[in-house]
Amino acid sequence: MPTIYNQADRNTTLTWIYISGFLVFVIGAGFVFSEAMGNRAILFGAVIFSILMSFVSYWWSDKIVLAMSDAKEVTHEDGREIYHLVENLCITAGLPVPKIYTIQDSAMNAFATGRNPEHGVICLTSGIINRLEKSELEGVIAHELSHIGNRDILLSTVIVVLVGFVTLLADWFRHWAFWGGKSDDRDRGQLQVILMVAAIVLSILAPIAAVLMQLAISRKREFLADADGALLTRYPEGLARALEKISNDSEKLEVANRATAHLFIANPFKGKKVSSLFLTHPPIEERIAALRGIENK
Repeated sequence: MPTIYNQADRNTTLTWIYISGFLVFVIGAGFVFSEAMGNRAILFGAVIFSILMSFVSYWWSDKIVLAMSDAKEVTHEDGREIYHLVENLCITAGLPVPKIYTIQDSAMNAFATGRNPEHGVICLTSGIINRLEKSELEGVIAHELSHIGNRDILLSTVIVVLVGFVTLLADWFRHWAFWGGKSDDRDRGQLQVILMVAAIVLSILAPIAAVLMQLAISRKREFLADADGALLTRYPEGLARALEKISNDSEKLEVANRATAHLFIANPFKGKKVSSLFLTHPPIEERIAALRGIENK
């Protein structure tokens, strides 16, 4: 059974597996398309691109996510109350105090990012700060600190960048498949047709597989962060009530998008019926029931 003690190592390992897989995928796709187009420059470009993007996803993915979310840093002077809440919970958890960012939006939501606890970030919407009671906000912060402690933030933030690049590559590959150059050699042309079909199939399936992987990772980690957050505050009901209020909030978070949705404590999209296969989070009813089950034990 996963715990905060073994999950950190597991997430670090998974991060390197996914980055390695990204390298293999992009280079492999570059080879297929270079053969299909009869242009070796595509393969060389794919190698350079995959190495560069893997480096960027590890070192700067948190900054990319914060920029995408239009988040602004909060200093101790700007937000003493929220800073002290975070600081006190960090002392209890034995974690460095992360940077605190806010999104000016009345919708209630939050996420954590960063490549390790020493570079952790907690981001809260102004809506969640202003509309939750102290015990509820503590539960949300403890949940996000649990993501930082077990290094979910490294894995989930890297996935944001890699999934985004895979989707962009798929669009680029389809463009090349339909509009790229063609060979005049007949035998070469037959091979090119086969590789072209393979390239089109690859470009269609790759982003779907990437998104499904992203969703599966997100759903599993939320239950563990809920449990660890409840243990940190020793008051599961606080987080349970916060989740109830967030789920009943009808406001959509304007800055959220499909790439970053899985980072948030709850699905940031409101009013849309989505198949359970494509949910970025486990049903909130199940999370609340699990939290109240902890309290009743």
